[in-house]
Formats: sequence, C-alpha cells, structure tokens
Amino acid sequence: MDQTQDSKFEDSFLPMSSIGSGIGVAVVPDVYCYTDQIVNLVLVGNPSETSEFVLIDTGMPKSAEQIKNMIHKRFGESAIPKAIILTHGHFDHVGSIAALLEDWDIPVYAHEQELPFLTGKEDYPPGDPNVDSGLVAKMSPLFPNHGIDISAHVQPLSSDGTVPNMPGWKCIHTPGHTPGHISLFREQDRILIAGDAFVTVKQESLYKVLTQTQEISGPPRYYTTDWEAAYESVKKLEALKPQLAVTGHGVPMSGNELSTSLQYLVEHFNEMAKPESGKYVN
Repeated sequence: MDQTQDSKFEDSFLPMSSIGSGIGVAVVPDVYCYTDQIVNLVLVGNPSETSEFVLIDTGMPKSAEQIKNMIHKRFGESAIPKAIILTHGHFDHVGSIAALLEDWDIPVYAHEQELPFLTGKEDYPPGDPNVDSGLVAKMSPLFPNHGIDISAHVQPLSSDGTVPNMPGWKCIHTPGHTPGHISLFREQDRILIAGDAFVTVKQESLYKVLTQTQEISGPPRYYTTDWEAAYESVKKLEALKPQLAVTGHGVPMSGNELSTSLQYLVEHFNEMAKPESGKYVN
C-alpha cells in the first residue's frame, strides 16, 4: 500500500501507553479531556445541556471503537460529533480519523497550511532521534510520518479565527511543531486547548510519558521542525494568560501553576525546549 494512502495506519505498531490511558476528565462541564494511550483528545459540549459537541483530534491508530465508546458514555449511544477539529496531522492526533469517518459523515476542519498532509499530497519530516537522550525521541524515526488522505471530508478553517460549531472559541495559528498547527482559546473563561504547541509532560522521555509526570515542556522535540516559529507560538499563547490548558500530551494544568510555568517556558525556551542539536534545529 502506498504510504500516503495508508490513512488508517494499518502497518503501524505503537505499544506505548500511559497510566492515564482510557481515563477522561471534565476539566469544566463542557470540556472533556480523554487520554488515548499517550495522547489527549477533547470533546467540547456539555452533555447536561445539549446533545451537540465537537471532537478535537482523534487519537492513536486503531482506537476508533474506543473513541466511539467514550463518546457514547458521555453523550448517548447514537451520538456523533457535529465536526472534528484537528490541531495538526501527526499520526497520534489523526490516528483513528479515517476509521471514524467510515461511520461518520461529518466535516473535518484544519488550518489551510496543514491540508497538504491531510490530502495525501505531502509527508511530514521523519522524527529526529538526536534531539534528546529519551527513549521516545530515540524511537521517533520508527513512528509513521506519512500524510493521510481524508480529502473528501477536510476543509480549511476560516482565516477570521472563528471555529465551526464552537461559539465563543477562537482558532489561533501556532506553527512551529507543524506548519499549520492550531490552538483553540475561549476568552470567557480563558481555557486553552493547546495541541502540541506546548505540552505538560516531557514527551521525549518514555518513563515520564508512561507515568504522566507533570511538567511544562515545549513542543515534542523529535517532530518540531521550526524552532523560531515554535517560540513565537508559545509567546503568543502565554500572552493570552490562560487559566486552564489542555495539551496534546500530559495532564491539564491550571491556575498559578500554569501561568508561572508558561511564563518560565517563554523566558527559558532555548534551555527548556529547543534541542542543542538536531537536523531541524538550525
């Protein structure tokens, strides 16, 4: 099978899983964070008030049934999202999207600059094992980096920052980790869905990933290709002064711990986030 057509990642083998896998938490009544192995996906919608909701990212490969079961427990047996919003197209964020779209005839939205990777036209650069001594970084060249083709469903997000089916939320272009990476922010309660613009676990370390040790960190190093843009994106998000952040990896962080940690990350980005060497560093 042509890799760009392997939209279901059928040949991938990714045995990693964290202690948080299969656990969901409502960080506020209408924002539900669910951990699929080592990555988070988010449901936005309050089941006590509405049957309508949006799914942010679609987890790891081969998790479609698990994701559907999670949705059914939260919103009812026949529930399907109004739409899927993708923070970006790396395999751990779109892993189950093709399988889900076999059953769901719904729109998918992503930033215009991410579309080449979601329409089978481009592959992502492979993971760089030299950015960190952690085992996840060392394994990263084995991770799938090919594009997928969901062109029948995917369409670009509006350039005005509005997010379909998510009133009150704003889409913020936060490139660096990928060209079309986005984050989502709701000013009303200052909630941030950050994707991988920054994360709350040291994603390069297998031990910390498995144990979900909480610490603020820059975007996963092995996949980040533009460090200058990544720094500007973190600065942009810190300037929003979020009160709660749900990130693509790690447990949600809030309050003073979030604001202090995020400010520290901005001030010490080169030491904390940017690798000393690697093929995407210079």
